Amino acid sequence: MKSAATPPDAPVAAPPPAPVAVGSARALPPGPALLVPTAFLLALASFAFFEFRGQNLLLRSCLGAAAAGTVWAAWLFGTARRAGRTLVLSVVIHRHHWVQALAQAAIYVWWGWHVRIVYAFVPLLVAQVLFAYAVDALLTWSRRERYAIGFGPLPVVGSINLFLWFRPEWFHWQFVMIAVGYLGKELIRWQRDGRSVHIFNPSSFPLALVSVFLVATGASDATFGQLIANTQHDPPLIYLVIFLAALPGQLLFGVARMTLAAVATMFLFSAAYLQVTGTYFFFDSHIPVPVFLGMHLLFTDPSTSPRSGRGRIVFGVLYALGILALYVLLTRMGVPTFYDKLLPVPLLNLAVRAIDRASGWRGFPLPAGSVAASPLRTHLVWTSAWVVLFLALSGTRALGDRHPGQYLPFWVAACQDGSARACEYASFLTLAYCNNGSGWACNEVAARSSVATRDAVAAFRRACELGFEAGCQNARIAEQGGTGWRHGDPELPDLPIVLRGTKPALSERDPARLYRIACDQGWSAACGRTS
Repeated sequence: MKSAATPPDAPVAAPPPAPVAVGSARALPPGPALLVPTAFLLALASFAFFEFRGQNLLLRSCLGAAAAGTVWAAWLFGTARRAGRTLVLSVVIHRHHWVQALAQAAIYVWWGWHVRIVYAFVPLLVAQVLFAYAVDALLTWSRRERYAIGFGPLPVVGSINLFLWFRPEWFHWQFVMIAVGYLGKELIRWQRDGRSVHIFNPSSFPLALVSVFLVATGASDATFGQLIANTQHDPPLIYLVIFLAALPGQLLFGVARMTLAAVATMFLFSAAYLQVTGTYFFFDSHIPVPVFLGMHLLFTDPSTSPRSGRGRIVFGVLYALGILALYVLLTRMGVPTFYDKLLPVPLLNLAVRAIDRASGWRGFPLPAGSVAASPLRTHLVWTSAWVVLFLALSGTRALGDRHPGQYLPFWVAACQDGSARACEYASFLTLAYCNNGSGWACNEVAARSSVATRDAVAAFRRACELGFEAGCQNARIAEQGGTGWRHGDPELPDLPIVLRGTKPALSERDPARLYRIACDQGWSAACGRTS
């Protein structure tokens, strides 16, 4: 008798891992049961009074959220009591909830250690978690009798806040996003594998809806979205931290092939773009850090992604292509591009059943006991492949802190080769370095002008004040109505600024070390110098 064959594309995520029930479920009258969400709402109000005294905008947002939840709890108490309902409470731990929460926490800790504004935002994370627990309980009991409390709200709040914060005057929308996420999870459902499941991830759904609203109304300044996108690149080794933090989930839940496919697709596109245009599509990286983060902790929810292995590969490819298309579209619209990683996810969630059907070709069967016969072994194979790809990209500087596109010499050389895009970006970087205190950069900004305009004269004077001698000479020439500007190479005080690339300014001050860094980046005049 022949052994049963196993298709190489057997489902990799049939139902999610079984949750762990802690203790027994308790059936309670409405009053005692609703003390649970009420306690979270009371904790939110108390915490807000303690933490946000003197910050009236934040205090009002938190108290408003607590008040709205309390009204909901009162309504639910009245209706449940009149109907004679019994509400069931249990404690259930889902592994993917706490694994993802730990991954997010690791990223917050590393990001916040190097960008301290993140730590200042932690109390607002606490307030949102308290609200999320209350909403989860109230919504569940509003629709059915059984509510299971666990770690579910942690990754929801953690994921939303990795990508979007509202400013204090608009912070109430942060609570609205959480409520919308849970409403979408509870109300927008379909049948998959004979089960009623939610279509959208409760983090990505509100992020996308709010993004559409902000883009349509031109209200991006109501958020710190641009600040988040800019500062996530600042910590050293951030690609490695994201990779390591997400690795356990990649292995346990079979989502490595999604991340691998997304990263590989975007890298191949960027490499092809470089060959054709001589510049990088995303300027300072093949894959920006916020996008890399989204490829690990935003679109990889196992509950709302394809079940089949091939489907997950297609899912990753489509996510990368969606980001690339949106980046172009948002750039042409003059809209901040940090929305590019947020908008595609709900559309992809809607397509998962079609993706699974289209990916249903069974291929050539493998013997039972092969790699495909064991989901965990399959996860291990794909996770290993992702590890190899990450190491290869990191080793060639395609990912990491030393990507060539970060540094001005690359863009100056591309500009000299005739790329107008490179010239524009080189001017942008040079102006940024001037604003950060580089006399050499201020001199270069002014020297681009063929005539002595008022702005050019001011920039030459600024360069002179910063100690760059060529700037002093050019200021005198400009004041006399002349041209023929003097140039020069960055001097030692300029190096910590101009060598930063798109990272924070260097803390290194040793001359020999600075000149070695400059030589490595392509500043040829620095090669061989030690002082």
